[in-house]
Order: sequence, then C-alpha cells, then structure tokens
Amino acid sequence: MEYKNKEELLDELNKRAKLFINEFQEVQEEEKDIFVEGVDRTPVQIISYQLGWLHLVKSWDEDELSGKEVFMPTKEYKWNNLGGLYRDFYKQYEDYSLEEFIEEFDFLIDMYNKWIGELSEKELFQQGYRKWTGDKPNWPMARWIHINSVAPFKTFRSRIRKWKRLKG
Repeated sequence: MEYKNKEELLDELNKRAKLFINEFQEVQEEEKDIFVEGVDRTPVQIISYQLGWLHLVKSWDEDELSGKEVFMPTKEYKWNNLGGLYRDFYKQYEDYSLEEFIEEFDFLIDMYNKWIGELSEKELFQQGYRKWTGDKPNWPMARWIHINSVAPFKTFRSRIRKWKRLKG
C-alpha cells in the first residue's frame, strides 16, 4: 500500500492494530496455546509473531541512529531462516498471559505512534534516507513499517478469526 503522508500511515496502522487485537478478546486463557487444524499457528504464536516484528523493525532504526551496525533481520538469522526467528519470538513470549500480550501490543502501538509521529516525511518516504532501508527501489521506511505491521495485522486477523471459527 502506498501512503500519501505519515497521517495516512498512522491512521491505517491504528485501524488495523485495533481490529487485530480486538480479536483476542474472545480467546480464553486456557485455549491460547491450542493448535486447530487448518490454522498454522496458535493464538499465542500469532500475537508473539506480531510483537517480535514490532520490536525488531523499531530496533533497526534505533541501532542505526545510535551508530550500531544493523543486522537484518537479526545478527543470528538471515532472511532465508525466518522460521528460526519466529521460534525465538514464540519462546520470548511463551510465559505471557493473554492480558500481558494485549498490554504489550498496546504499548508497542503507542510506541509506533510516537516514533512515526516524530519522523519527517523524508525519513518515512524517501528511499535510502536511513541506511537500514537499503537501496532497493520502493522500499522506504514506511514500506518496511507497513510490511511488518499493518499488512500482517490484516493477514493474522483472518487467521485468528479462522482459529476461533474452527476451534469448536
């Protein structure tokens, strides 16, 4: 999705985040780790994935601004081993209650609102303004944010809805 400005990005981020996290209101604590045939992740894994990516994308920008080398996606994982990264996300949050997941998600969305709000239009939409965004055409920071937040909020919202429908 192309955004005209940061307000449009923030509006879409907040709209999709709210729709996504509201799906977890109906999930019971004792059901959060249940696999359902036809859905590739449990509710806990779905939200852990989101929390992991929200932290990770923000860390790329923080690392560059503090003069650290940016490793994408991480120093331990390459783009061809995202399964390992996801397992780390699941492990990191395995002891969270649903309430803690929701609180952490809300905290991160607030953090993203502040972060994006403080960025200039050039920082968000000019390709290569931040080195970590790379030199591929059409991959400015706003696209990285969209691909790792707004887009999966939509995709994983449909998965959690399917999980609720199929869990019986």
